[in-house]
Amino acid sequence: MNDLPNCPKCNSEYTYEDGPLFVCPECGNEWSQDAAIENDDKEKVVKDANGNILQDGDSITVIKDLKIKGSSQVVKVGTKVKNIRLVDGDHDIDCKISGIGSMQLKSEFVKKL
Repeated sequence: MNDLPNCPKCNSEYTYEDGPLFVCPECGNEWSQDAAIENDDKEKVVKDANGNILQDGDSITVIKDLKIKGSSQVVKVGTKVKNIRLVDGDHDIDCKISGIGSMQLKSEFVKKL
């Protein structure tokens, strides 16, 4: 079996070695073997607007009115959200907001309760 890491950009499993680099044939991404080892050791840390570290299951509150794309609804300042889940990507918080439903939020617009 292939013991090479998946591509960090597109998560392709078809990576191969080319000298000191790993190469992804699907997206063309190249990265060093040292970077692959460092990325495996690091765990992504998500912080709120005040710099507090967020974890799965935390409760947060929204600190800015957030317009919902494709809708006329707005998530108001002070909206409390319970039991968040951290995900990868630009919007790093996955949650359910009462009256609105399932959403993804950016951690820079929330604070931990």
